[in-house]
Amino acid sequence: MREGSPAGVGPDTIAAVSSGAGPAAVAVIRLSGPQAGEAVLALTGGLPEPRRASLATLRHPVDAGLLDRALVLWLPGPGSATGEDMAEFQVHGGRAVVVAVLAALAAVPGVRPAEPGEFTRRAFLNGRMDLTEVEGLADLIGAETEGQRRLAAAHAFGHLGTRVEAWRGRLVRAMALIEAGIDFAEEEDVPRETRAAAKPELEALATELAVALADRRGELVREGATIAIAGRPNAGKSSLMNALAARDVAIVSDEPGTTRDVIEVGLDLRGQKAVLIDTAGLRESGAGTVEAEGIRRALARIASADLVLWVHDAASGPAPSAMPAIAAGAGAAMWLVANKTDAAGPFAGAPVSWAEHVLAVSARTGAGLDALMDSLAEWLGTRLGGGEHPALIRARHRAAAGEVARLLDPLLAGWDGLDDELIAEELRRAAVELGRLTGRIDIEDLLDVVFREFCIGK
Repeated sequence: MREGSPAGVGPDTIAAVSSGAGPAAVAVIRLSGPQAGEAVLALTGGLPEPRRASLATLRHPVDAGLLDRALVLWLPGPGSATGEDMAEFQVHGGRAVVVAVLAALAAVPGVRPAEPGEFTRRAFLNGRMDLTEVEGLADLIGAETEGQRRLAAAHAFGHLGTRVEAWRGRLVRAMALIEAGIDFAEEEDVPRETRAAAKPELEALATELAVALADRRGELVREGATIAIAGRPNAGKSSLMNALAARDVAIVSDEPGTTRDVIEVGLDLRGQKAVLIDTAGLRESGAGTVEAEGIRRALARIASADLVLWVHDAASGPAPSAMPAIAAGAGAAMWLVANKTDAAGPFAGAPVSWAEHVLAVSARTGAGLDALMDSLAEWLGTRLGGGEHPALIRARHRAAAGEVARLLDPLLAGWDGLDDELIAEELRRAAVELGRLTGRIDIEDLLDVVFREFCIGK
């Protein structure tokens, strides 16, 4: 078991339903801990052959009352998912059956209900998973799109952990070389040779970290790219929002200023997540206090968006030839979406200098919406494509890797003028930060944040 195991991990045996909420054909009840075997004996009268499913009659350990007939698996540690003795009961999935079996298990001395994430926490503390795999598993359980599933699966099965081990290997080799130079300082050539050999390892590590930190694809896949719908009042922004979301998420009215707050909805763009944002109609004057606050919030979200769809009422005349002044502060790409083409007649789609893309739609009839969705999916696919899976997908990952890079940069910049002892100390600090990624060291402050994301029984 790793250092820092909490007091609650070890003597207790935990039990919980690991399958979905019933009723269902089958429910899976898992146990982990030193009394798992005793619990199987108490309910079935014998232990099945390890890792072979066996049909058994389950009876209450106190009054021998019939509970169910179930498939039982006995999974002795340490070669189990948690590293402890484990067992599974695959029972009929009715709620009453599940409740009865859990109550019977709780009657076995040393067995208690599991806390959220406790099975995975024990797997981590017993060295069966590193912290990046734990986080990947949490993301896999919560994945809503195909892109999120692929990324989460890669991390759950060791993608980032493998990358970090490669980074750690470079850092450890450099540390060993510098320490050797310190140990053999009396030898004239050794410190110079070891220092010269250590620098390329650190330069390669710094380059790899810079590439990983510059790659935002993981953040976009996991959190979703933000697409802000902006424009003048009554351009049909909320109608377009509802049409793209395929449900009524925003109030639609002819009255200017109806949308007074930012409305967000998740969108699956051909397997990738996007967050669609409907903002208040933008105008410089005539807005009341509440509408003005809505405009302020809209501008803030537009400024942080990955893409802005500027919606123009095609029935009101030509699109603005210059970038709308009120949205000029947006740092994102801007597309022009000419809406209400059903009322305006054919739209030529004349290009404007400030728009990277021009599309014509009718939110009311649905004309042009498929082309808009295809364009958005292509735009997002282009941003997310290329290379292997991104390494750093959480803010925690980026913070730790960024701190390692911050420590390495001045070392490499001032390499020739630094003492070996100072270099060794800074490399030890970098190793601590790198260890935070996988949880090899200094992980206690991270555990509650990571494991509270899990459901009971996982």
